[in-house]
Amino acid sequence: MQQSPNHPVVISLGGSMLFSQTQGGLNAEYVGKFSKLIESIQGKGTPIAVVVGGGRIAGEYVRAVKELGGNDFYADKLGIDGTRLNALFLISALGKMAYPKVITDLDDSFHALEENLIPVSGGLIEGITTDSVSVLTAERVKACRVINVSNIDGVYDSDPSKNPQAKKFSKMTHEQLVELAMANDSRKARTNFVFDSIACKLASRSNIPIHFVYGNNFVELEKAILGKEHFGTVVVD
Repeated sequence: MQQSPNHPVVISLGGSMLFSQTQGGLNAEYVGKFSKLIESIQGKGTPIAVVVGGGRIAGEYVRAVKELGGNDFYADKLGIDGTRLNALFLISALGKMAYPKVITDLDDSFHALEENLIPVSGGLIEGITTDSVSVLTAERVKACRVINVSNIDGVYDSDPSKNPQAKKFSKMTHEQLVELAMANDSRKARTNFVFDSIACKLASRSNIPIHFVYGNNFVELEKAILGKEHFGTVVVD
């Protein structure tokens, strides 16, 4: 896929970033800072689309559905509604810079960017995570890269929270990412790898670079969005 400074950048914003890690409630301060950053970047000529994950609100619904004996389809369905609520929260923070409705059709992301607005979406269909939605969005709008923003600072060869010896990749290929994802992705709600296996395969087929970056470091986040060197992980062939 040809890259250009005028091509859009798609940000996959982990839902965990919207909630306080200590208090558990919505992190309005973070959403405000994130909004100002992408407003500034878009204002300087880099179009941006955002796909928002479910985070704590989706997780609560998924757990409750499972406790009541519901299946993964209903867990996913409620999770999608959680992502869309988070997306609407971000839209409210972006104000006039955002497309005024949560994106539920990827064609609308394309048209929003044509109008110099920031499209914001959540989940689209049961069984497909917002990781996959972000890559599909990137394909639709011909984005030059996808930025995965989460509370993890990159891709590791094993779970760093469980293995203190886990190795972090500064750079890796799509094939390596797919291999790691396939070994860790069970396709159950709230249990996916840092980037789910379908999303990894979609990115590989279109050769879309993926940048993994720690969401609370806005300096590094801005570097990643602009395609500059950063301390996260870059997936590129």
